[in-house]
Amino acid sequence: MSTDDSAQASQAPPFEISTSRQFSAWLAEMGASLAFTTYQAGKLFFIGLKPDGHLWVHERSFERCMGLAAEGNGLLMANLWQIWRFENTLPPGQKSANGADRLYVPKVAWVTGDVDAHDVAFDADGRPVFVNTLFSCIATVSETSSFVPLWRPPFVSRYAAEDRCHLNGLAMKDGRPAYATAVGETDAPDAWREHRAGGGVAIDIAANEVVARGLSMPHSPRVHDGRLWLINSAAGEFGHVDLASGRFEPVSFLPGYGRGLAIHQRFAVVGLSKARKNRTFSGLPLDDALAKRKAEARCGLFVIDLVTGDVVHWLRIEGIVDELYDVAILPGTRMPAAIGIKSDEIRRVISVG
Repeated sequence: MSTDDSAQASQAPPFEISTSRQFSAWLAEMGASLAFTTYQAGKLFFIGLKPDGHLWVHERSFERCMGLAAEGNGLLMANLWQIWRFENTLPPGQKSANGADRLYVPKVAWVTGDVDAHDVAFDADGRPVFVNTLFSCIATVSETSSFVPLWRPPFVSRYAAEDRCHLNGLAMKDGRPAYATAVGETDAPDAWREHRAGGGVAIDIAANEVVARGLSMPHSPRVHDGRLWLINSAAGEFGHVDLASGRFEPVSFLPGYGRGLAIHQRFAVVGLSKARKNRTFSGLPLDDALAKRKAEARCGLFVIDLVTGDVVHWLRIEGIVDELYDVAILPGTRMPAAIGIKSDEIRRVISVG
């Protein structure tokens, strides 16, 4: 594992990754790698395979890493007060000094201020779109302003730095924002907290209307094969919305607080977190669901077969990292890496366009 600051790493609690028996074989069959973020530890992680078949783990430090999106050679990531765009600078067939076959280098950072950006995505023009949670809207970046609002939920009366509904999730379709998720259908400062257990909604952005109610802190909506998939986080459920009836159809139980969803072919990769010990994460349906199954919340990644709903592979994280936010699938790479901004390494990576 590589780090930006070995001294800090030596003082940190242990970090350990374990996987199901066939997890590495699944990565090899998919011809893909994974990336995920943790705002708690401020890390962007990459998971792949070394030439000998052992797990490749690479990480870089950024403050409060949140939403993550991959497209082509580009990677978007939201952090504490910026939206970052990384670009792979390695030509096909070339490897970096540490053997990586894809090297994501920070190229552009849009300064948004601390707007509590959650999900991010590329639009049809390759421009970042993100969930501005503090201002309860979908926004894009600006060369002159902190952000440009694109849309807000129909139940939010105005743009205000009040986190009125905890808008968090964004699903794209044909390069345009299609669906969003919010914890509450609320229009007052921080009012969503009283509606965590069953006040969550999924919203059709184009129609500007709620398409599903009764959700428990929903996150990470994604459109795949004509279905709207999402995580019903506070209930420990992964499934899809029946858009005709507005019902949420659970497909799999998640033993943890789910956030982060990437879908490729017939598989979904879902991020799981251990719940924080505070009021926001207490008294949720997930608590009873775990107790009923005599299970404890875990942190890691679940690979779910969309056809059967079975959890076919998993990666478990122990130690310093308890909470994840987002996950991305990176097709066509076995050993992805990135350049960070907290060491001199970035000074020496120069590419010519």
